[in-house]
Amino acid sequence: MTTGTGTATLAASTAAHGFLSPAGVEIVFLLVGLVTLGAAVVTVTTKQLVHAALWLVVALGGLAVEYLLLTAEFIAWVQVLIYVGSVVVLLLFGLMLTKAPIGRSPDADSGNRRAALGVAVAAAAALVWVVADAFRTTWIGLDGDAPQGTTKVSGEILFRHWVLPFEALSVLLLAALVGAIVLSRKRGKEEKR
Repeated sequence: MTTGTGTATLAASTAAHGFLSPAGVEIVFLLVGLVTLGAAVVTVTTKQLVHAALWLVVALGGLAVEYLLLTAEFIAWVQVLIYVGSVVVLLLFGLMLTKAPIGRSPDADSGNRRAALGVAVAAAAALVWVVADAFRTTWIGLDGDAPQGTTKVSGEILFRHWVLPFEALSVLLLAALVGAIVLSRKRGKEEKR
């Protein structure tokens, strides 16, 4: 009985405001999305590795804000703690251990900019098309027992379906840390000779 009234309320609000009429949240979502996209572009186009890592912090922080705007607070804090807090710190730690150049890095550019741009545009177009096609008529009600993005639903999905990829990612991060330590020790021995 509550689903019928919820659907009727949703249909009435959609008809009254229109499907694409912007509200404050949608405008903020769009602006934060543009800032996040800009930070992501700067991340992959800069030739300074430390600057790329810092712009990655901005891009990942923007994603956390987007999750907050979508009322997925748990996912937003996971984004901040795991990606901004751990992955970027590990990346910077690896850069410092391997004694990567702080300034411009000439080997950060492979010379395949046109091919990379073509692949990036094709991948972005395919992703937008797949997501738009998959969620064209989907409405997510936020007034149910356990809406998407809550801790309960996210925990059930994570520990029921995504345990192996989650653990594989932690092993990958550990391997990256061990690799950085091994590379720093080899370079230290070479410099002493």
